[in-house]
Amino acid sequence: MIRYKSDRQLSLEGFYLPFGGKLNPENRWIRWSKSIPWDDLAAGYYKSMSSTQGRPGKDARLVIGSVIIKHKLNLSDEETVLQIQENPYLQYFVGFSAYSEHPPFTPTLFVEIRKRMGGAVFSSFEQAILNSIDENKKKYHGEIAEEPGDSKNKGKMLVDATVAEQAIRYPTDISLLNEAREISEQLIDELYQLSNLKKKPRTYRQQARKRYLAISKNRKPGGKLRRKAIREQLQYLRRNFRHIEKLLDLLINPVFPLSHKRQRQYWIIQHLYDQQFTMYKGKTRRCDNRIVSISQPHVRPIVRGKASHRVEFGSKISVSMVDGIARVDHFGWEAFNESTDLCTQIEYYKKRYGYYPEVVLADGIYGTRANRQYMKKRHIRFGGKPLGRPKKQTVKNAEQLKQEKLQRKQDALERIPIEGKFGQGKNGYRLNYIRARTLKTSEAWINSIFLVMNLMVLFKICYAQFIKPLGSIHLSLFTKILAKCTDWFVSAKTIQLVAG
Repeated sequence: MIRYKSDRQLSLEGFYLPFGGKLNPENRWIRWSKSIPWDDLAAGYYKSMSSTQGRPGKDARLVIGSVIIKHKLNLSDEETVLQIQENPYLQYFVGFSAYSEHPPFTPTLFVEIRKRMGGAVFSSFEQAILNSIDENKKKYHGEIAEEPGDSKNKGKMLVDATVAEQAIRYPTDISLLNEAREISEQLIDELYQLSNLKKKPRTYRQQARKRYLAISKNRKPGGKLRRKAIREQLQYLRRNFRHIEKLLDLLINPVFPLSHKRQRQYWIIQHLYDQQFTMYKGKTRRCDNRIVSISQPHVRPIVRGKASHRVEFGSKISVSMVDGIARVDHFGWEAFNESTDLCTQIEYYKKRYGYYPEVVLADGIYGTRANRQYMKKRHIRFGGKPLGRPKKQTVKNAEQLKQEKLQRKQDALERIPIEGKFGQGKNGYRLNYIRARTLKTSEAWINSIFLVMNLMVLFKICYAQFIKPLGSIHLSLFTKILAKCTDWFVSAKTIQLVAG
């Protein structure tokens, strides 16, 4: 059930501190909270909830604010709750009217929050941010009158794709088989306790452990040693499966003896065994839908061909960015060709702004013949090399070829911000270390990181109110000043100092 208190009822002067004093209005969290459209975000969060049925939920500002704090400071669920409990500025940020010594909620609630925040919720968050940006632009630049029927292409859209890596152990065939073997031994122990057998089935677990350690301690084992170790672990696992099946036949009536968690693990290690056995027999290292983590079987290896990471393990996301606001357009666990998303991304741009972009800046992989034809029909310029052989330079076309080369160089420079956005997400917000464990919660984790980065862009635009007292500073110059500052929480005095 919905329970929400509007942020307009929250005043800084009325915030009660039991130890005396008052909050500093120049604090970074207080200034950031003023730029966030809490009511619009709350409306998007409550879309999937009933206003009349169910137990009253936590206040939307508390929930959304806690998610923002968690990803801005790179905290765990438990540490986020403790930080809010101990910090009065964070309590003001999440909507408290007075300081409280009690935790706002249990850390396990974060899991339910991530499950509830689907793609539709984050789309509404993005729309709320865009509406706030439009309001601020109208406030300082006035209404831009558009002629009726004006369908001219406007703006630049940057598109690219990256991999959000999951927090899993680097997978090897031997380590995966060893983990599966240990799980099968645990299953045998649990089933034996429920049975009336006098003697436990023999698993050779100590011998199997020694065999695994002998190969894992070897820094660079050869191909023959690895193949021998895989064969041994497959044999141990196959023997354990036979014991499990016999125990299940004895215990299956009247109730299935395994819990849901154990059933899931049993299915996963069986599937893993089939994949590893097929690769071992076929002397190959590749198979479809390959499992690289038993705890997260949905994670897939994605070959990227990067210098530092040839293979990454996680979800692949396709992102479009306009004026600093980034949106996750495609989220998938299987490797896909990002060029197939371009037409959908352009149509979403048209739906959002009412017109097509003037230019699309992307990698060369997006410049397929089908995509170029699609953009040509809609009068969209693609910032990349033309297909076919380079034109021969003559006296007549020398100047034209020079201008085209300069244009491609300029397009490459203007495409840098989306690479910087990925770097910001991975280096500043751990986009390359997603610690959620399921499909839904991992997607919400990634979208939350992009939400925080977009709210930072909104914060910079909202503080354009300091332009008026400064007089001669333009909005674009103000944005550049903020971008060069080391800390994104910039005070008004700092802005005046830099501008002066």
